[in-house]
Amino acid sequence: MIVGIDKGAAPVGVAEAKAWLRLGGPQDDAVVAGLIRSAVDLCEAFTGQMLIARTVTEEVPPRAGAIVLAKRPVVAIEAVTGLVGEEEAPLGAEAWRVAIDRDGMARLWVDDPGDAQRLRVVYRAGLAAEANGVPEAIRQGVARMIQHLHGARDDDGKDGGEVPAIIAALWQPWRRIGLGADVRR
Repeated sequence: MIVGIDKGAAPVGVAEAKAWLRLGGPQDDAVVAGLIRSAVDLCEAFTGQMLIARTVTEEVPPRAGAIVLAKRPVVAIEAVTGLVGEEEAPLGAEAWRVAIDRDGMARLWVDDPGDAQRLRVVYRAGLAAEANGVPEAIRQGVARMIQHLHGARDDDGKDGGEVPAIIAALWQPWRRIGLGADVRR
């Protein structure tokens, strides 16, 4: 279960989004910032990947076998701690191991969780280290999604909530689809 994701930069800034929308004054900044957040959330849901690397905190029950982390692409594991009630019980580096696939899926094995009832895993995940590292096709798709959301704001959901085909085509090469959320190997 994800218990926290740090907020990070967006691959498209307010000024760029306002240029796409042909908006001028600062009175629209808050609305545009909300559209950017929504477009990024939709992109990440569609692709199955976080765009810009940020810290994720996830809690999982200890168990035998691999624990697949929820977000990807995982860049690095920062900490693994055991939780006994609400008390943290640090696990040494020898108590766990991780394998990160080329596509960023991470599997964690905890050989000795001690008395831990839950494990807290803190890791970094994202396609790029910063906004300029996000592939241009994804950025274009996000900008177009902002434009789509802005144009559909009075639509009452008549478009069925699907990602428009041109945007899906831009994002498709980065789409990662899992066969299940609880893969054990």
